[in-house]
Amino acid sequence: MGKKSTAKINIYFITIVITLGGLLFGYDTGVINGTQFYFSKYFELTGALKGFIVSSALLGALAGAASAGLISKAIGRKNSLIISAVLFSISAWGSGLPSMLPESTTLLVIFRLIGGIAIGIASMNAPMYIAEIAPAKNRGILVTFYQLAVVIGFFVVFLVTYFIGSDLSESENIAFGWRNMFWSELVPAMLFLVLLFFVPKSPRWLMIKGREEEAENILTRIHGAEIAVKEIKEIRDNIKAESTKKKASIFNKSMLPIVVIGTVLSVLQQFTGINAVLYYGADIFEQALGFGQDDVLLQQILLATVNLLFTFIAMFTVDKLGRKPLLIIGGFGMLVGFLMMGFTLYFSDYAGVNSAGLPTISTTEGIVSLIGILIFIGSFAMSMGPIVWVLLSEIFPNKIRSAAMAVAVAAQWLANYFVSQTFPMVVESDANRLIMNGGTWNNALPYFLFSVFIVIIILFVYKYIPETKGKTLEEMEALFERK
Repeated sequence: MGKKSTAKINIYFITIVITLGGLLFGYDTGVINGTQFYFSKYFELTGALKGFIVSSALLGALAGAASAGLISKAIGRKNSLIISAVLFSISAWGSGLPSMLPESTTLLVIFRLIGGIAIGIASMNAPMYIAEIAPAKNRGILVTFYQLAVVIGFFVVFLVTYFIGSDLSESENIAFGWRNMFWSELVPAMLFLVLLFFVPKSPRWLMIKGREEEAENILTRIHGAEIAVKEIKEIRDNIKAESTKKKASIFNKSMLPIVVIGTVLSVLQQFTGINAVLYYGADIFEQALGFGQDDVLLQQILLATVNLLFTFIAMFTVDKLGRKPLLIIGGFGMLVGFLMMGFTLYFSDYAGVNSAGLPTISTTEGIVSLIGILIFIGSFAMSMGPIVWVLLSEIFPNKIRSAAMAVAVAAQWLANYFVSQTFPMVVESDANRLIMNGGTWNNALPYFLFSVFIVIIILFVYKYIPETKGKTLEEMEALFERK
């Protein structure tokens, strides 16, 4: 038996380090917005090919999330995150296609896939690690730090791409500016990799592996001896109880409904349309709302700012107001925002063209549509953005948590890929064309489609999602088994 360490570990330091995985999630998925605006012109991409390159990282994320459960179970949450940090660094370097590499969209896709694998691994392991190491009383706010880090990643990358792009002419951005935008991700990726060596392993994973003394030592250093003794007992009793039961499977009759509920909620997060806005915001502002190219990156910063500010609302209310009320309130806000944008576009008269030769709506209509997008972003940031991750880290029983999280997160990335691939196709469809050009929906079709899914989300949450605030993970498992 080794001597126990008495050095205190700050739970917030651990959380901040782990949530750098979330920041890289946001940074990596956000960097594609600013870069695709320029590399699409550099490679002269069609709409379909642009959609594939933009969404290729999501296929990698799907693969990463699908394998993350096995990796996490075998080598632990911490080591899984170290692997993701290495992959983030490789992707950031390669996506800029340095001079030693050939100029190839195929190669760009490969490096985006590698970054996606990193996102998939981090998106499952980071919130799960935080949930397993945090005390029940403030687990909700600590897990929402992960989503806060995601939106900070979006915010930071939009600032970085703006400052990189604003110092260059459009031709320079098309030639090499987008490369510098990709390479900027190396800074947070390397920081994440280094700091991970200063955080402990998950106590619950250690207990599962039979390393009880090490787990108790870590919990004592984080929460103090009194809380550590209580948590060790709960984890030990839970593991002992599971060892006497039939081998757990996500397909067991008692487990499958929980997995289905979590997976459906995870998928519906993407069908709000959030990533269509975040990935293709530049195109939306230029094509649908008529803003000039000089304003596009500034509009993206505005979106990222609202996203960041409203995430704080979720952080400070999730353990007070609860998970379910926030999801319902945010759902109605998202619905209002997209309906404002949809109806404004549908009834708009396009009377001019912008500097790029694209049709423009009136200044008033453009502002109303922009307000609609901001209401949508703010509502998502205080509800479906952070709360889905909180619930996914809470609702699955210990015995299937890794496998169930892998299924739910993989399904989310598959949905993300579907939305990201089809959004530009819907935008360019004949039905969505301007009415004056023979279309039906006047550029409003995508936002009405997303509104239908938001209504489904509100109804689903009301009927199937339980309130989980203030309960330990073991209490959550008992609650679901009774139900």
